[in-house]
Amino acid sequence: MSGGPDHEYHGLTQLGQPTRLPASPGEAVLERVHAPHKNLRYCVRFTAPEFTSLCPLTGQPDFAHLVIDYVPGEWIVESKSLKNYLASFRNHGAFHEACTLDIAQRLVGLLDPVWLRIGGYWYPRGGMPIDVFWQSGSPPEGVWIPAQEVQPYRGRG
Repeated sequence: MSGGPDHEYHGLTQLGQPTRLPASPGEAVLERVHAPHKNLRYCVRFTAPEFTSLCPLTGQPDFAHLVIDYVPGEWIVESKSLKNYLASFRNHGAFHEACTLDIAQRLVGLLDPVWLRIGGYWYPRGGMPIDVFWQSGSPPEGVWIPAQEVQPYRGRG
């Protein structure tokens, strides 16, 4: 990255350079930067329509459409590090609930956002989709937070 040691983005280890995907979520490094416009409240959305992980018992792949919304406090997540973190689940065995909530808790711990919610829209395993939702509390007043609008799995019908 350009800029000296006082540069706002000094210390980021992934942005602007080649990185390898982490082997596991525990190995993944999530990075943050100061939020712009700290005097404003706004919603940030990340959508991962091709999220994958593994069933912890069978090792078979599981697929989900994740939607992460948050209202920043002092920090925002650096997006390349988030992409790498989410990709680290592709060889990680965990139930749908664990994956979804682990992601939410890791982001809350890193960012200390004003508010965060995650929707994990999981595709069927054994003929039954499992959707997992969590939020850190009531959304802050006066912030436009759009509906996630991911349709539940309906099969071919």
